[in-house]
Amino acid sequence: MKKNIECLVVGPVATNCWIYPINEKEAAIIDPGAEGGAIISAVEKLDLTVKYILLTHGHFDHITAVPQVAKAFSTANPLIAIHREDGDYLGEKAHASARVSIKAAMGDESFINAFLPSSIIMPPAGRLLEEGDTIGPFTVIHLPGHTPGSIAFWDREEGVLFTGDTLFADGYGRTDLPGGDEEKLFASLKRLFTMDPGIRVYPGHDETTTIGMEAARGMI
Repeated sequence: MKKNIECLVVGPVATNCWIYPINEKEAAIIDPGAEGGAIISAVEKLDLTVKYILLTHGHFDHITAVPQVAKAFSTANPLIAIHREDGDYLGEKAHASARVSIKAAMGDESFINAFLPSSIIMPPAGRLLEEGDTIGPFTVIHLPGHTPGSIAFWDREEGVLFTGDTLFADGYGRTDLPGGDEEKLFASLKRLFTMDPGIRVYPGHDETTTIGMEAARGMI
């Protein structure tokens, strides 16, 4: 049965934050990038609690609301998960890691005060993920290129794939930020394009698509 997947477009670069029901009472939040209050309200409106906070990678626009969402649902003790190679975007090294990527993206590290102010205390990951891990209904697919630890979350049974900033509708993520690697990104895209063409893709920005639609574009 097709799940009712909710999308909130949040933050200064219009990040897709996904609310994914995993059963009648619990949800996974994928990439809570900003506007924590709106995310919390949406989850509560659905009469759900948060079991997992899942991060496709560590860039600020995908993680900034993690502390607020985790605190709001603290009685459920949501598990925060990110790939091991992007783990420094959380915990004690979060602000230093964000400063480097924000300076590269914006040309001025002072933008960190707007995007990830020091008042935000980023919790550490509860679990560092690897290729092939399972978490809830998802299998983890490691897709380096946009960042070293970029991943997708694949619910094989439902035929849905959350690709973060690796694959978009008619596009793919940038590789000019620290840790980016165009060769690795293209290898990751080629890997995705071998998957079932009917898989529905829920990206980190813009509209949903399918593996088949993107493979047919011949973008790589």
